[in-house]
Amino acid sequence: MKINGPNQTNLNPYQKQMNKQAETGPKKQVTDKIEISETAKQMQESGKSDSVRKKLVDQVKSDVQQGNYQVDAKATAKKMLDFWSK
Repeated sequence: MKINGPNQTNLNPYQKQMNKQAETGPKKQVTDKIEISETAKQMQESGKSDSVRKKLVDQVKSDVQQGNYQVDAKATAKKMLDFWSK
């Protein structure tokens, strides 16, 4: 009985895969494409700040900088509980 070692020169396990790739030939290059849904477009539009929101943000900023901004702890806690309980 003849036993061949693991390094046989006539056996290439990757040859079959390489032959398959050569047979398929060159593939067309696929370009990337992005499509934005209508919902995403609406979300982008609604995300733009309007003048009313900008005024409110500016007011809060100035109150914080001047030290006049007061947080109602009970109202904050209630909103947190409402949010997490839903």
